[in-house]
Amino acid sequence: MAQVGVLIVGAGHGGAQAAIALRQNGYAGRIIMVGREPEIPYERPPLSKDYLSQEKPFERIQIRPAAFWAEKNIEMMLNEEVVAVDSAAHIVSLASGETLSYEHLIWATGGDPRRLHCDGAELDGIHVVRTRADVDAMMVELDNVSRVAVIGGGYIGLEAAAVLRKLGKEVVLLEALPRVLARVAGEELSAFYEAEHRAHGVDLRTGVGVVAIEGQWRVSGVTLGDGSTVAADMVIVGIGIIPSVEPLLAAGADGGNGVTVDAHCRTSLPDVFAIGDCAAHENSFADGATIRLESVQNANDQATVAAKTICGVPVEYSATPWFWSNQYDLKLQTVGLSTGFDTAVMRGDPVTRSFSVIYLKDGQVRALDCVNMVKDYVQGRKLVEARAVIDPAMLADTNVPLKEMLADA
Repeated sequence: MAQVGVLIVGAGHGGAQAAIALRQNGYAGRIIMVGREPEIPYERPPLSKDYLSQEKPFERIQIRPAAFWAEKNIEMMLNEEVVAVDSAAHIVSLASGETLSYEHLIWATGGDPRRLHCDGAELDGIHVVRTRADVDAMMVELDNVSRVAVIGGGYIGLEAAAVLRKLGKEVVLLEALPRVLARVAGEELSAFYEAEHRAHGVDLRTGVGVVAIEGQWRVSGVTLGDGSTVAADMVIVGIGIIPSVEPLLAAGADGGNGVTVDAHCRTSLPDVFAIGDCAAHENSFADGATIRLESVQNANDQATVAAKTICGVPVEYSATPWFWSNQYDLKLQTVGLSTGFDTAVMRGDPVTRSFSVIYLKDGQVRALDCVNMVKDYVQGRKLVEARAVIDPAMLADTNVPLKEMLADA
């Protein structure tokens, strides 16, 4: 049985950053990273953007080149999966039958895409966007596809729709909720992105449910709740993820929708940490609520917290949440968490395609969505971190830089 100092399960952003941070903080023991995919760690956000549009080859989205991992003496076990954890014995079992003994375990598995559960859900031509293999399979088919149905109006669905329009495909986007981005943004931003996608030729429909996928062996259409059918040669499903934590929960870890961690990213199991999309943590930007935060920022920052704690420098996770999305020529940058906001202030004019939405709760600035407004994003971050109380009329005044408002506050 192989003996490992730190075993990292998951070779995405969080797993990669954990390994890097361990070495940066002086950890000299053996590090093994176990990943389900055959590739060394790579960036996930470009999958639905630059990689799908074929503007970036795979080599350009690798987090580090292969030589880096060898130089840092970070071992990889790829095409492999942990299926069981014995936390008392500090042993994991792999799908291959091999076992590994660890001193510390970092669980960085992210999540698996939610799948459709309706008639026709297993037909060929139905895709998700989570891994390189997912997107490669999609790209192989695209030359013979003219009509694509995108199910889900979150960031993945909107980004995929934008790229597919750029590639000349007919696109219909189907969202079950009354508006796109309903879970992460206010109505103003939703309305703007709905209008933008329609202006680019997307047949965007909200408040529609999918009841079946039509076709013999391959998808030919999508049947909606009203009985109508949308013709499609391909279906892309972007309806969220299910955190990959079953072996930890089976081992007795606290959790449910993810695995619960403390401020140092420790689970309830001895010497077991969890980070990234699968880690449910108390977040001060959500008023202390326990949440999972699905972002690269969160994965990287939690990885650093876990690594430092293992290296004897315990720090608490307190990072400011941020996120971005590229669609057409629009760069959306978000800072903070708008969950539970009671006021939304429009700063700028959406008609100019350069504006910000500032979210307040109890008078405090809690988050910003900035569209083609980099200065607002950079300066607004400090307002979010300070929970600044500023007159909404002043926030809306584009003649006054946000950084000046902080000084006044």
